[in-house]
Amino acid sequence: MVSERGSSKEDGPDAAGDALRPSRSARKRNAEAMQKLGERLIALKPVQLQRFGLAPELFDALLEAQRLRSRAALARQRQYIGRLMRTVDPLPVEQLLAEYTPRRTKA
Repeated sequence: MVSERGSSKEDGPDAAGDALRPSRSARKRNAEAMQKLGERLIALKPVQLQRFGLAPELFDALLEAQRLRSRAALARQRQYIGRLMRTVDPLPVEQLLAEYTPRRTKA
């Protein structure tokens, strides 16, 4: 397909870069996963959060989320935390969260 500028979409300078970039669906799944991870962090106590060594901006956002009572404000804060979480490596966070998650035993 030829665009108005006379070059085809496949021959553009970003054609090789598009193949390496994740799909929109994959980016959305990753963003949702990071938001859910952030929601799990909101449930922790401030003393526990300090062990994670999070960026100050993220740490403050988590504390603010714990303080909020408005449903709409909390939803916006969770989205903001999700955006901040995209810069964090999720593996160490998940490993530390596993220490705080109560294990279920079969009765």
